[in-house]
Amino acid sequence: MSWTIEYNKKAKQDLYHLDHSQRTQVLKAIRKVSQNPLPKTEGGFGKPLGNKSNNNLTGCYKIKIRTLGIRVIYALVRKDRNMKIIVISARADDTVYKIAADRILDMSGKSILHEDEIPFEIIQNQSNKVTLAKTF
Repeated sequence: MSWTIEYNKKAKQDLYHLDHSQRTQVLKAIRKVSQNPLPKTEGGFGKPLGNKSNNNLTGCYKIKIRTLGIRVIYALVRKDRNMKIIVISARADDTVYKIAADRILDMSGKSILHEDEIPFEIIQNQSNKVTLAKTF
């Protein structure tokens, strides 16, 4: 049974800035991992993060898309079965981990797991066709 995927506002912007072929591959990887995003120690696909380059990302997980050099950082809300996407970015010298830590801190007391307005909606059907619809 698949988990619900939710994107934080900036993660949706990250996705929007990818070209179509990259976006399709990233969404395909996210959908695959959403089938079981738990850590590998619990039989899932998740690769747990800890302290990466002095950025505490304990409780977050990553998806590596090696062919693109892109990392997706996400957190889980187990009771709601939600997979919260925090950042989608190139790995480039651990920059993605710094961005993730900054986004977590930017929420200034507001949980990253409860984002409200998102500038566009990602619509993906079963045949992997992706559409970005503005929601202004």
